[in-house]
Amino acid sequence: MINKNEKGFALVLSLVLLLVMSLMGGALIVISSGDHQSNNSSDQYQQAFYVAETGLLEAEKAIINEYMGPYVDVEDLSLSVEDPGIGATDEQQQKYNDWLAYKEKLKTVTTDTLDEKGTTIGKNTVSHQRDTENRGMPRNDTDLNETECSLSFKNLVRPTAPEILQVTGHATNQKFYDLIAPIFPSGDVAAVATNVDAIATGEQILKERNFLRRFRYEFFSINIGTATYYGSGSSIKKKSSDIQSQGTAYKIYACGIMTEGKSSNVAEIIIPLESVIVMPN
Repeated sequence: MINKNEKGFALVLSLVLLLVMSLMGGALIVISSGDHQSNNSSDQYQQAFYVAETGLLEAEKAIINEYMGPYVDVEDLSLSVEDPGIGATDEQQQKYNDWLAYKEKLKTVTTDTLDEKGTTIGKNTVSHQRDTENRGMPRNDTDLNETECSLSFKNLVRPTAPEILQVTGHATNQKFYDLIAPIFPSGDVAAVATNVDAIATGEQILKERNFLRRFRYEFFSINIGTATYYGSGSSIKKKSSDIQSQGTAYKIYACGIMTEGKSSNVAEIIIPLESVIVMPN
């Protein structure tokens, strides 16, 4: 009969099980950390994509403003005409009269702000109007600066040196946060935490604000020539129909950029997007 000595077997088994469980726990931690990091990276890329879409919209607005006339302060119009006085010629007097008529058309307007009961609670003075005298079709008359955004469009046809690509406009380093700042509470963000109706604490709002301050957008557009413009209309006598005419096409390029920090201009993520719009002639 063989005498088996099994003393200490339970201790060895316990150590083996502890080692296996430690390895399993460590593997779960690594997997969980990787998933968390992947989710954060996905959120950053998604936000940069949204910012790039914002750049496309801002570029479209810039083109439309050129067509309709840029907003100006009536009192600071650069085309203001001085009163020529008593000895003015007919041409000078006519020019001044035309200026007065134009300024009258763009004069400041004061409107009342009403509450839900129709009671006046304040006045709102509008001093900015569209300068229709200076409206026109955007043309390729601006040099395109080489930036990380513009260089990310590999399909962009560039002229050979020393010529520079001409675009209708190039807006760089536009802060996305400036567009959405009104949705954040003003003043001390930490005070929000004391508001029982707040959907987020002051710390959460501050974290989100600092995160969104890292995003920039950039855009430029190119007049690419004539294209077919489709409009629609209807009347009592006529059935609704599509109206086809010649228009002008613009290729719009925009980037959503996430920087390394809220006060940094060094790009960490760049998402380029492009689109085409056709404006009526």
